[in-house]
Amino acid sequence: MIVIGADTHKRNHTLVALDGQTAAVRGELQIAASDTGALEALRFASRLDEERVWAIEDCRHVSARLEAALLAAGERVIRVPAGMTDQARKVSRVAGKSDPIDARAVALVAVRDGVESFPQAFCDEQAMEIRLLCDYRDQLINERTRMICRLRWHLVTLAPELEAGLAQASLKGPRVCATLTRRLARLPRSPRLRVARALLKRITEIGREERELLAELASLIDTHAPQLAAQPGCGTVTAAIIIGHTAGAQRFPTDGHFARHAGTAPIPASSGNTQRHRLHRGGDRQLNRAIHIIAMSRARTDPATRAYLHRKHTEGKTKLEAIRCLKRHLARRIYHLLYTTQTPTTRPALTDHPNPEIPTFT
Repeated sequence: MIVIGADTHKRNHTLVALDGQTAAVRGELQIAASDTGALEALRFASRLDEERVWAIEDCRHVSARLEAALLAAGERVIRVPAGMTDQARKVSRVAGKSDPIDARAVALVAVRDGVESFPQAFCDEQAMEIRLLCDYRDQLINERTRMICRLRWHLVTLAPELEAGLAQASLKGPRVCATLTRRLARLPRSPRLRVARALLKRITEIGREERELLAELASLIDTHAPQLAAQPGCGTVTAAIIIGHTAGAQRFPTDGHFARHAGTAPIPASSGNTQRHRLHRGGDRQLNRAIHIIAMSRARTDPATRAYLHRKHTEGKTKLEAIRCLKRHLARRIYHLLYTTQTPTTRPALTDHPNPEIPTFT
């Protein structure tokens, strides 16, 4: 077996094939980032070995086209986190940095840790649409926040009493923006007033577009994973983050692999006679944040979750350790919920996890 590492860029990709047992270099190729280049890569791989795995650094913007072409050809593709590639490059005996060195580092990580330990690439177009819209909404909100800050500074000069009467987040609402627009229309004309009115107009437009995006996301989530959106503590934005950053639960063999990807699987932190586990600070931090939001919401509103956390406290666990246990169980629940979106004919059987300590999150 060979492992083919790919260092992907906007206009070209570099491929380095390593032996799956010895990590010896079996071949190297640079291709164009196009459909023709993908065909050339497949011919290159077929000449080397029939049993092969493609290891691609997990940077979807530049690797998506190559990844989709390989999946369409029936190839096995795994995604390697960029942080692990950086570590492999640091400990490598090959000095310097180049595209072949980076491609070799990607393949070396897969050979060293085993291809089974990495999530397989999975083409979920609807999940990608949800992620794109969710990311665009975040960008709009960040842009609106910057514009609100600029507008308030202009209002300090134009109408300080008006600015002092605005609450911290009031400019996010359409009614306050409409009232402020009428108030500004009464002030004497000036360049500063012109800029302030232009900023306020753009803030209003962003607010309208953000609400439209939120409604569109809600519709897509109801189609893609309605059972996830129905969970207590999981709103539209939280569900969109989970679906988009999971990118297909089918690529994770078990809920443990998904939990590791989400950074909710505990890692050992023992020393000497002290045996303990702690929260994993790696993984996808956006996915981890979404699960944390659900955990905090349930801890405030769900009696079963509060009873579970209380039981963990009586067992001697700290507050952070109890939350870590809760997030791990939530990751298992979310994995099973997302797995049900796959068709029954292609979905492998799942095993339940009967455990009296695990609260039933329904």
